[in-house]
Amino acid sequence: MNWRESAGCRGTDPELFFPVGSSTSLPTRVQSDEAKAVCGRCPVARQCLDWALNAEPVEGVWGGTTETERRAMRRRRA
Repeated sequence: MNWRESAGCRGTDPELFFPVGSSTSLPTRVQSDEAKAVCGRCPVARQCLDWALNAEPVEGVWGGTTETERRAMRRRRA
């Protein structure tokens, strides 16, 4: 079974996971936090994060992380 079939975000408006604007703006941070809350309840968040880390570059919130957070994770791995 594909991990996406068990994703906690299925049925959620995809726009939630793609905040528009500066990552430091309050509306963007609030939207990112709401998306991360969905990820926090997801049974396959780790698989989603692994996919996003390996499929770079990927925009939006995946596996409970933002693009900026994933870039930092990749730098730490290197």
